[in-house]
Amino acid sequence: MSELNQSGGPLAGKVALVAGATRGAGRAIAVELARAGACVYATGRSSRTGGRSEIGRPETIEETGELMLAAGGSGIARRVDHLEPPEVSAIVADISAEQGRLDILVNDIFGGDRYAEFDKKLWEHDLGGGLRMLRMGIDTHLITAHYALPLMLASGRAGLIVEMTDGTFEYNSKFREGVGFYYDLVKAAVGRITVGLTAELDGTALTAVAVTPGWLRSEAMLDEFGVTETNWRDGTAKEPHFVISESPAFVGRGVAALAADPEFSRYAGRSLTSYDLAVAYGVTDADGSRPDCWRYVVEVQDAGLPADESGYR
Repeated sequence: MSELNQSGGPLAGKVALVAGATRGAGRAIAVELARAGACVYATGRSSRTGGRSEIGRPETIEETGELMLAAGGSGIARRVDHLEPPEVSAIVADISAEQGRLDILVNDIFGGDRYAEFDKKLWEHDLGGGLRMLRMGIDTHLITAHYALPLMLASGRAGLIVEMTDGTFEYNSKFREGVGFYYDLVKAAVGRITVGLTAELDGTALTAVAVTPGWLRSEAMLDEFGVTETNWRDGTAKEPHFVISESPAFVGRGVAALAADPEFSRYAGRSLTSYDLAVAYGVTDADGSRPDCWRYVVEVQDAGLPADESGYR
């Protein structure tokens, strides 16, 4: 059991569930929500006791719990497979019993990119892997919302649902060449989940928004480029456009600031980038910059221009 954080902070007294918090953006969001005073339940599949998930990465959900505590926050880390309804039902029941409320839900579950075959058409793509990706990126969000929303609605208080995705509504409105049919479908579908939730939550105190980071320097991405967060710019030798990348802290800080905004309902149904949140709430990335990745992607990378972060960070 975890007690509500009474130590202050803009989210003191709030309860959050960050689903998919083992690594990357989900981990950073859990840490920043805890730092801001929320009592955070962080969930994921990779565990010291239960072993690695099919993703095969070394990060564990217990590490996320330790990082929340190191940030001065309050919370609990639990191994949960969000494709298993009984496990999701159980964590929500525990939150209800222990806290009596849920104010913030962050749906950041995915991990299906390991099945992506970016260079293949639908009929060439491994069917089993593609369908597994849909389950990991869509079904998990629906299962979690199914069990969490009744608890959020029961309090009658203002609540925030954050659907994490990759790409803005506008960018994902067209087929994304080069990422593979299934990956494109997953990320576009999360946007549609946000639109649907907004319609169905009309007249309630709950607000659903979609949030996308830019080119995220997740643990896996750093490994891919053979760099660390300290020397990440060395990765531009392999891919010059990596210059626009951002640390997970950037979107984590933005989501925490959004959750603390008493008027977050004005963003209902919208797609927000980490940069949008940074500008709205005055937060920065860990290095003090504000990378505007999605504008850069359209105006520089997709336009075939040489990598140049000038005016975009």
